[in-house]
Amino acid sequence: MGSEELVSSVLRDLETSQLDEKHKALFRFVDKVNHDSPKTSPDDMKPLYDNGWDDEAIYFTITVCALFNFYNRWVDSTGVHVLSDEAHRSGGKRSAAHGYAR
Repeated sequence: MGSEELVSSVLRDLETSQLDEKHKALFRFVDKVNHDSPKTSPDDMKPLYDNGWDDEAIYFTITVCALFNFYNRWVDSTGVHVLSDEAHRSGGKRSAAHGYAR
């Protein structure tokens, strides 16, 4: 994403962040999938297409959102300990450099 400051600004307020419009459209869609997935429709994908995203990117976006919801609920329900902020930063740097696949 570029910097921790950019990520923090997106988390505070997507609309006033310095994130480009292409990615803002994607995060707006993720918010809808995350909070109101039963009402997600093809109309919600139009802004994504208009900003250059394709079907594959949209599919992966939905999949990542769904998986993280699963992981969070699993962790919450099983009592697995929460990672520290530093552990999250370290994991984020590792993922940025090497991706999710090992």
